[in-house]
Amino acid sequence: MANPRESELSYPLGDTLPGPGEALDLLPGVRWVRMGLPFALDHINLWLLRDTVDGREGWTIVDCGIHNDTTKANWERVFAERLDGLPVLRVIVTHFHPDHLGLGHWLTERWQCRLWISATDYQLARVASSSTVGMGGEAAATFFGSHGLTDPEALDKIRGRASYYPSMVPAIPPAFRRLMDGLTVRIGDHDWRCLVGYGHAPEHISLFSETLGAMISGDMLLPRISTNVSVVDVEPEADPLQLYLDSIARLTTLPAETLVLPSHGKPFRGLHARIDQLEEHHRERLAEVLEACTAKPCHAAELLPMMFRRPLDLHQTTFAMGEAVAHLHLLWLGGQLRRTLDEDGIHRFSA
Repeated sequence: MANPRESELSYPLGDTLPGPGEALDLLPGVRWVRMGLPFALDHINLWLLRDTVDGREGWTIVDCGIHNDTTKANWERVFAERLDGLPVLRVIVTHFHPDHLGLGHWLTERWQCRLWISATDYQLARVASSSTVGMGGEAAATFFGSHGLTDPEALDKIRGRASYYPSMVPAIPPAFRRLMDGLTVRIGDHDWRCLVGYGHAPEHISLFSETLGAMISGDMLLPRISTNVSVVDVEPEADPLQLYLDSIARLTTLPAETLVLPSHGKPFRGLHARIDQLEEHHRERLAEVLEACTAKPCHAAELLPMMFRRPLDLHQTTFAMGEAVAHLHLLWLGGQLRRTLDEDGIHRFSA
């Protein structure tokens, strides 16, 4: 859903965007790269940070893009034209999702450097790249079915997506350096503090530089759309929305004028306003869900038309189902709804 209060944010670069294979100077020692994605969300922002590691001059890459030939070719152009003749010294990944980690193995092998990522997301990526985790397959179809998605064609397509994650993240680097909350990483002339976020990924790491007044937010804060927060089949009773709301509330301790460098959309100012907008958005959705479940017992699938007022393709439907369950679970685990497993094998929630 587009942000109805977007006018409260400001975009220092206006409508300026880096083209494919380009890197736009953003801050001292910070360059902005933008790569395409084959989804409705059609791009990801990646970042180049000027660095020195073990006495060697070079660059740190933050997030990788999806694994495909087009993204590789665009990276090669960046390497040839926008690294000032210097090497990549390390690759930092905010979290394990395919658009962020997809080319991690290729980049670290290409430059003989280390992957830096949280331990939770590294281990989950290792499992997911050789199987499936919350992305498709029989377990995902069974889980969505238990929350009311009963369309046989949709369930067959979900079963057929067992290789969804491995197709975009075919390999994981065999070793990594651990990022964790509160750790300070010296990158070039600046310290970047790791800020953990939960709800969107198991252990998402954002990076904040006080001297630059900037935060690489990953997917925790996006200017135009709300971050996907889903319950998935491997953790079927999770409460990710409460975790997400608690995580973004902690970010209000950062200065209001912080320049936010998001993974999708344009760099923006208005950190505190955006957090307030996201909290308001989820309060509204939760109130609608509670009202619907007070009128009659509801399962997640029947809430989709109310929560997502637009046509959804299968890719979007799986995310929407996960989101609907997340809103139900916050209310259920918070004591406002009761959950029952009915004779048809579907979970329904009532006040």
